Amino acid sequence: MEHASAPVGDIELHYSLCRGQPEQAWVILCHGFPGLAYSWRHQLPALAEAGFNAVAFDQRGYGRSSRPLDPAVYDSQHTVNDVLGLMDHLGLTQAVLVGHDFGAAQAYNVAVRHPSRVSAVVGVACPYDFDLAGRGGAGANPSPGADYGRAFARPDKAPSTCFAEIATRHFYHMHYYQEPGRPERELARNPRLFLTRLFWALCADGHLLDWTRFSTEGNSYLDVLADPDIPLPWPWMNEQDMNTYVEEFTRCTAGAEFIGGINSYRVADRNWQLGEAWADANVTPPSLFIAGSEDPVLQMIGTDALEVLARRSSDLRGIALIPHAGHFVQQEQPEAFNATLLRFLATL
Repeated sequence: MEHASAPVGDIELHYSLCRGQPEQAWVILCHGFPGLAYSWRHQLPALAEAGFNAVAFDQRGYGRSSRPLDPAVYDSQHTVNDVLGLMDHLGLTQAVLVGHDFGAAQAYNVAVRHPSRVSAVVGVACPYDFDLAGRGGAGANPSPGADYGRAFARPDKAPSTCFAEIATRHFYHMHYYQEPGRPERELARNPRLFLTRLFWALCADGHLLDWTRFSTEGNSYLDVLADPDIPLPWPWMNEQDMNTYVEEFTRCTAGAEFIGGINSYRVADRNWQLGEAWADANVTPPSLFIAGSEDPVLQMIGTDALEVLARRSSDLRGIALIPHAGHFVQQEQPEAFNATLLRFLATL
């Protein structure tokens, strides 16, 4: 495992690299929230052992990468350029992109906006155009008066409007993150407790959607997340793993612990506007989608998401729902995830 930093624009991106065979393809792994390059610890060596050159990086705002505070520099133009800048630093004209959560939106954005740079793309947990700033496959010019019947990822309403409507009924994390200063302040009080509760809530055994029992008024995100049913170690995460997450998220000034994720939520409207220019574009590189069968994100995004994904992907080579896994499928079921990913890579 090699560790280094790449200058990309006016920031530095820390990355971890496992080399395979020089002539083999490069695979870039893009994490989401809460995540780090460390979130791909089970994939980096497996890919290298199979001959591929694998790179995972801390996104801007996370871990050992730069943490600018301005939400504006977290929009999709910047995150797309982060991937391209890392590729340029490594001397790559093309790479396979694997993205989880916010990283899935990032990988799909690169594939749609710069298809010549992407030899294949793998979305994990969040299907194409169903991220919080997507349009659910409806395109740039939806039919007037059409009923889209979903909470967000709509062509007719800006994301923040959707979030606010949901928040009138119950607590909703996407709305919570819109308030300047509040999540930074509240989550910084106990980063370990927040990460522990959030990782558990999103895994196969957790209950993230219990937040519907809580009102928006008077509750923080930490308030609506339950303590885990069992203490660490869990089957997929031990004490050392959690210590690594806490140490990497908190290597900063107070209030910037979770700035990468918080600001990614805050630029939802900006990304929705930017995305209009590509709203009618399909994913043209060879692609694969992987998710945990128990991922609460799949329950939030609408029953037609995978159907739309298939329709908007020119060369979709599989949709894999891995049993006994939640949102962190690559960590909860690494052997099944790696086998699925490697089978796809073998088709390229």
